[in-house]
Amino acid sequence: MSYLTNPLTVLAFKEALKALDPLYESHTFLVGVSGGVDSMVLASLCLKAGLKFEIAHVNYHLREEASIQDQKTVEAFCQANAIPLHLYEVGVADHKPGGSIQLWARTLRYDFFKRIQQQAKLSRLLTAHHMEDQLETFIINLSRGSGLKGLSGIPSKENGILRPLLQFSKTQVYDFAQLHQIDFREDLSNESDFYLRNRIRHHIVPRLKETSPNFLENFQKSISILSSIQEHLSQGASDFLNNHKTTDQNGNTQTLDLRALRLESQAIQHEVLKSVGFRSIEQISSVFSCISGSQFQLEDSTAYVNRNELILTRELSSDSETTFEFDITDLQGNILVPSVLKAQFTDFSPLEWQFDSDKIQFPLRIRHKKPGDIFYPIGMIGKKKITKFFKDEKISILAKSNIWILCDSQNQILGVLPFRQDRRFVAQNCTSKKYSFLIECEI
Repeated sequence: MSYLTNPLTVLAFKEALKALDPLYESHTFLVGVSGGVDSMVLASLCLKAGLKFEIAHVNYHLREEASIQDQKTVEAFCQANAIPLHLYEVGVADHKPGGSIQLWARTLRYDFFKRIQQQAKLSRLLTAHHMEDQLETFIINLSRGSGLKGLSGIPSKENGILRPLLQFSKTQVYDFAQLHQIDFREDLSNESDFYLRNRIRHHIVPRLKETSPNFLENFQKSISILSSIQEHLSQGASDFLNNHKTTDQNGNTQTLDLRALRLESQAIQHEVLKSVGFRSIEQISSVFSCISGSQFQLEDSTAYVNRNELILTRELSSDSETTFEFDITDLQGNILVPSVLKAQFTDFSPLEWQFDSDKIQFPLRIRHKKPGDIFYPIGMIGKKKITKFFKDEKISILAKSNIWILCDSQNQILGVLPFRQDRRFVAQNCTSKKYSFLIECEI
């Protein structure tokens, strides 16, 4: 349904909100209000529609006196109408960046909204984005080579954020403000061409509107179609992941069935890979043409191609590396691998290793491999890097993430669990003090 051909009214607003949230009358909303015309109209509509709502305002102190007046405008509205106000004043601790002020401000704003929602138990947030915001966002994403999701624009409903004014134009918003004599502030920074969005707003959007009297209405239809296609792809990707993705018990490793993914359409392939962290088209295309063992560094994980599997692992940083210490004094005893590690050993079975106790410094430790780790594997000549040992033994990429190193207190590597002991510390027939123990998992 298009609301662009008729004036913005309270009834039209309620219809648009009900389409997003059929039970809207039973909820208390948090409304983000800057003091500008869009958000002040949204607050007035909420008031006139009889909604239960509270208001949140962020004062960034970027425009000196103007920022103070923005805050006073919002405060006056809340006081006049007995609306609870949540105010956040940005300070030095918020570290104003040297880069994008808009991105920084948006992050601060939504973080603040989320905190208030949690504290006040407000599950839904209303923002005042309108149709021209949608068009500007579409053009920005188009210029950046965004995929279908970017071209689908600003979602009208997403993670509890509702945008009921997306169906209305800026002109309709201004007309409502004038008709109802709503007090609002004009942000003079919007007149500058410094920001990309402003340049699009001032120079591109007006020209596009001139091409057809129904341009915004036709654009709205196109966005609706693109959004529907995106929803279809997202559902298809979700269905694929539910059927063809497995996650290990500690949640650090995910495995995708590449054979099954190759049978899907290219659109679904891209959507699946984007959902697990792939961003560039080049990376996504390479997954299906690279050799087994190829590696992709993603934002918060590493992806490996292992024959017909794509394995994603979250690497442990050096600061968070897990180390288990065992204070062992009994010269005839067992090392029990903690149950927290039990699930990480693939086909683990008990093994017995014997060491020369004069060469071992207690306590013993179990840790993950570190860069440059070297040991002297029993049954082999010379030394070998742990990574080279993995490769020579043809240990799968998934198994590598589940392998632990047994060390003593001097960080001497005693063996790679559960594969090979270091021969330097193996007890010989002539060894006077032998340390013999059984390594097994706790039950």
